[in-house]
Amino acid sequence: MSSDALIVQEVATRDGFQIEPVFVPTEEKIRLIDALSETGFSRIEVSSFVSPKAVPALADAAEVFAGIRRRSGTVYVALVPNPKGAERAIAAKVDEINLVASVSETHNRANMGMSTADSIAGFARIMDAVRDAPVSTNATVATAFGCPFEGDQPVDTVLAQVERYLSLGVDGVTLADTTGMANPRQVARLVARVLPLVGAGRLTLHFHNTRGLGLANVLAAYDTGARRFDAALGGLGGCPFAPGATGNICTEDLVSMAHEMGVPTGLNLEALIGLSRDLPRLVGHDVPGQIAKAGRPCDLHPAPATAA
Repeated sequence: MSSDALIVQEVATRDGFQIEPVFVPTEEKIRLIDALSETGFSRIEVSSFVSPKAVPALADAAEVFAGIRRRSGTVYVALVPNPKGAERAIAAKVDEINLVASVSETHNRANMGMSTADSIAGFARIMDAVRDAPVSTNATVATAFGCPFEGDQPVDTVLAQVERYLSLGVDGVTLADTTGMANPRQVARLVARVLPLVGAGRLTLHFHNTRGLGLANVLAAYDTGARRFDAALGGLGGCPFAPGATGNICTEDLVSMAHEMGVPTGLNLEALIGLSRDLPRLVGHDVPGQIAKAGRPCDLHPAPATAA
């Protein structure tokens, strides 16, 4: 894929399904992941090896990994919170594990039940556990663009957390706008500071659309040099510790924007739209995505009789 390609990493079946009140059956998760694989994703975040009591929606992580058809060229990812979760992920033959800690102390204590420093100390133990396993690692800086309890996070604090991750030996880093507080100029400034540390091939941006700026933030990051972005089919997802939060940026909306601008993604937009239109059946409610409702800009309609 060309150097100007926008790489979309699908997170709906983890970040999206984890917050849904209705349990999506295991076979439906497997069917959706297999269908997503066929649309051309290079990475799919499949599930999370967390306590089933904490996140019952993803209690079937091992079964899902055992059931999916693994497409050559696709990396299948799991979120891992602790060494026990890492052991389960390795047993499930996960390709990549994702570690998450908030740069905001208040958010991390609410979300993880511990300080940020304790979370990162736990990551060191996880890295020791996976060092000889055939698995890559990514670490996410949550609330990198703001915390609903503390407000803006100092850029130097974000950079220090990125550097701590790199010192652990992770293969990639994600900057997450966990609570949808970022704006395009802020995004451009932070990405410009982080890219020299991580490189475009190892940096991912994770935006939520809580305040309607998700795709604008993608464009700001892309124009600054970032190329990898998380997104969720239908715009599923959210954060339980972000008051008023809505879902992730919508995969098919992002892919449509990229294609309209002539930016390649390697993804089959028509297939994604079809999958998104089936999501309400799975989750029991409408989903935020727009392209699945309005159609692509190139999907023209017959002229009304009054125009004749």
